[in-house]
Amino acid sequence: MSQETIILQQLSIGYRQKNQTKLVADSLSASICQGELTCLLGPNGVGKSTLLRTLSAFQPRLQGDILVLGRPIDSYTPSELSKVVGVVLTEKPDVKSMTVHELVGLGRSPYTGFWGMLSDDDYRLVDESIHQVGIDSLSRRLIETLSDGERQKVMIAKALAQQTPIIFLDEPTAFLDFPSKVEVMQLLRRLARELGKTIFMSTHDLELALQVADTIWLMEQGRLSIGTPRQLALDGTLGRFVERKGIVFDRHSLSIRVVGE
Repeated sequence: MSQETIILQQLSIGYRQKNQTKLVADSLSASICQGELTCLLGPNGVGKSTLLRTLSAFQPRLQGDILVLGRPIDSYTPSELSKVVGVVLTEKPDVKSMTVHELVGLGRSPYTGFWGMLSDDDYRLVDESIHQVGIDSLSRRLIETLSDGERQKVMIAKALAQQTPIIFLDEPTAFLDFPSKVEVMQLLRRLARELGKTIFMSTHDLELALQVADTIWLMEQGRLSIGTPRQLALDGTLGRFVERKGIVFDRHSLSIRVVGE
């Protein structure tokens, strides 16, 4: 039985603005497990990024509770939470004249104190993180010389160097070509399984997620469906989400086919 590291209890998410509240989704009850790659799917505007920001404590929840490793998320100080949850955002890092090794080293900032000086142990962990992601050959390269796929791997290595048991990623394959998408998704699944990380990511790469993810969260208006790709295919959930005129979902092969008139 997988250990539940994140538990949502009747969670409502959205925004508080001046005199009104914009509700994005409510009554979300679910859990995310250690050692699994969980992919969050759903149409544009349904609230995937809002959910990720709320789970990362970048914005407050409206109602309900989020338990992180058995503790309410509000019980963590920002310093404590930075040692529990790592976040990789969609935006490309806006850094110049910094090497891969230096950027990955920033993942150690929760532990290095005010001056940010890395110890020998910190450098060892940075090297280990770079090796785990398979980018040893990039270590001395400048960030601005990297491809999008290489840069995304660097950001994952930075999250690993942070040594958090939980990693959230917002559209980590958004800017990548197809081979790089596959490579990053396979890497995340391997890290979840080999290192026992809880990895939760949003994505629009539906077919790839169905092939690689251990668990799927399908977020729709007023509904959150959770299960393995096979479970959600066989119970008709994925077909309901995918199929339109000219689009057919094969629930046995977990593939999508476009048909002509």
